[in-house]
Amino acid sequence: MKKLKQIIAQTKEIAAANQTGFNDLVWQLICYSPKMQVRLQQEQLLNEAEHFSLKVNDDYFAKKELTFNGFKWGTGKRKILITHGWGSKAADFGDIITALREIEDVEVFAFDAPGNGSSEADLSNLLLFILAAEAIIKTYGKPDVLIGHSLGAMANVMAIKEMEITPSLLVSLAPLVRLKENFEASMNAAGVQQPAQDEFLESFEQLFGYPASYFNLNGQYLFDAEPNHWLAYDHADLVALYPYLHEFLNAHPSINAKHYEGTGHERILKSQEMIGDLVKKVTIALGKEGF
Repeated sequence: MKKLKQIIAQTKEIAAANQTGFNDLVWQLICYSPKMQVRLQQEQLLNEAEHFSLKVNDDYFAKKELTFNGFKWGTGKRKILITHGWGSKAADFGDIITALREIEDVEVFAFDAPGNGSSEADLSNLLLFILAAEAIIKTYGKPDVLIGHSLGAMANVMAIKEMEITPSLLVSLAPLVRLKENFEASMNAAGVQQPAQDEFLESFEQLFGYPASYFNLNGQYLFDAEPNHWLAYDHADLVALYPYLHEFLNAHPSINAKHYEGTGHERILKSQEMIGDLVKKVTIALGKEGF
């Protein structure tokens, strides 16, 4: 978090002076994911897991193969995969993982995406989240339940589309809908003026081959009645803004969505009401009612 604060402060200072030519710094502002220390309770949960590491290729930033760390609880036949959001990590799902472990015959997977948590890389991006999720699926098999938070929810949608798989239940918690608008919010908060924002967005398209607007759930979500998709959100979320989500949900009425007032963007992961509902949804999807 200290490094991110330094990046933000430096960006604000340069932007306030109306200077140009600091696109490299804007890239750090957008793509550096803050690393938060694991708390004692989270560490205890990780100690109970089977640890594993897999590799993905970062063709854009590090331009090399990266190692990322994963965690597995249980040895059941039904697989649950969790994908965290930006600036987060597997351990931040501690309350959810603990509740899911109570379901009979499950194997729960979570991971730290490259550049996040304990995993390798200085900078991260959505594609690395997707590649990491795909690597776990290719190694351990198709998940019966796929859970994602924020950017991780978008990554999950793109991963199952690319891999052409359908989980029994797809869960999106406070999903990010529009990546470009999220970038713009970060730049606006740091005082980056429009010419510098345009420069970044142009360089983004040059690097990835797609404009930032391409990474939008409205365009990426090509499903209808399947998969069974449950979505949890808060109207007052200041990160995953509700107007964008409202538009997405109107376009896809098959998605079962529920509002959890006062949970915001991060606290929704600890909402006991949401977790109780999540466990019920997973239990039903796995055909384990009565356990």
